[in-house]
Amino acid sequence: MSSLARIPGMPKEPFGNPAALRYFPRPMLDIRLLRDNPDDVKTRLRHRGGDSWTLVDPVLECDEQRRSGETDRQRLQGERNRLSKDIGGLRSRGEDSSALETEVRGIGDRIKEIGEQADAADIRQRDLLMRIPNLPHEGCPVGADETANPVVRVWGEKPVFDGFAPQDHVALGQSLKLFDFEAGVRISASGFLVFTGAGARLQRALIQFLLDLHTTRHGYREVYTPFIVNRDCMEGTGQLPKFEDDMYGLEDNAFFLAPTAEVPVTNLYRDALLGPGDFPVKLTAYTPCFRREAGSAGRESRGMIRMHQFDKVELVNIVAPEDSFAQLEILTAEAETVLQLLGLHYRTIELCTGDIGFSSAKTYDIEVWAPGHGGYLEVSSCSCFGDYQARRMKLRYKDADGKNRFCHTLNGSGTALPRLYVALLETCQQADGSIRLPEVLHDYLKAKEILPDGTLR
Repeated sequence: MSSLARIPGMPKEPFGNPAALRYFPRPMLDIRLLRDNPDDVKTRLRHRGGDSWTLVDPVLECDEQRRSGETDRQRLQGERNRLSKDIGGLRSRGEDSSALETEVRGIGDRIKEIGEQADAADIRQRDLLMRIPNLPHEGCPVGADETANPVVRVWGEKPVFDGFAPQDHVALGQSLKLFDFEAGVRISASGFLVFTGAGARLQRALIQFLLDLHTTRHGYREVYTPFIVNRDCMEGTGQLPKFEDDMYGLEDNAFFLAPTAEVPVTNLYRDALLGPGDFPVKLTAYTPCFRREAGSAGRESRGMIRMHQFDKVELVNIVAPEDSFAQLEILTAEAETVLQLLGLHYRTIELCTGDIGFSSAKTYDIEVWAPGHGGYLEVSSCSCFGDYQARRMKLRYKDADGKNRFCHTLNGSGTALPRLYVALLETCQQADGSIRLPEVLHDYLKAKEILPDGTLR
């Protein structure tokens, strides 16, 4: 596994000076793929839905302008060099070279003009490429929306409650004084909450359990990253420009509150050059996550199901291209282990082309059953991005032949806390209103249950 000592240092730009940040967006898709197989690219983008496929032709037009301009520039530079030699010969013989000098100046002006046009085409091409999502994996189910997502496996059974109807997490939490939504609104706004008493201890215990599981059993190296990330990081993992309105921006959007640990952790390797012996890189981190998207009205946002701030333990993998989709199966199994150890019924689905995330090539969602809620809740999303993010971050490795190639990146929630917390409370509730805690949490909480009065025992 790679050592973090290899990671490039932090940027030198001062935090308080957004103007000092210069970012140079890199294409997310290989331009050669668009040149060689434009129809195939359009077809795969159409399967995603939307109109991103219409950007392919404008990208290729910019590419042709840029390449044509470079050809003309090289030709004119050759002509200018030839004329410069002729001028030198005329001068050595004492002859008039003013006509050739005028011609050379004209060529220089034309080279400058062509360069400006090529630069404009390059900037335009990069901007368009930034707005084209990743291509779905060839085996990704084709469908328009989540109704086309196939279930690939199911673990456990839905719990049966003897003699009572299960309460939802809001009622349980209020009765046991585990959290306080009104305090969250008073301190911040709707979409925030305050954990209290045994509820706060349970939240802390879950975070510790997740980190211990992934570091001791699954071979991850734990990192603790800043919760504020710069714009380069958000561009690098694909949150920007598409999702900028969903993010909490700072300093005129030169910085952002991290929407997920995926962003700072994956960007630890931005501009890195790894060796073939460094794989796989497996990193895990806890961070709070901040997103404006939460708070839509309805059952799906009740209580803590959708929050503007929530805790998450993230898993990030960096691997060689030939291993990435096999590694996705391993990564997904590692996230599923969390629910198995907690004894929570879940199902794993594969996202179809119309439901897959912007940067992902292939994704599995793990949905845990929440009996009080009466439905499944997504608690983890595990994705393989291919080289999509790596191209943007210039994350490469040197293969056995000494050639620099782009790595493949993956990430998954291992897991997100709010919905895990919801499912745990609702699954483990007892008839008297107490919560019987899973055995794997006993040592963390020094208790086996949360009593009806909200105390731990």
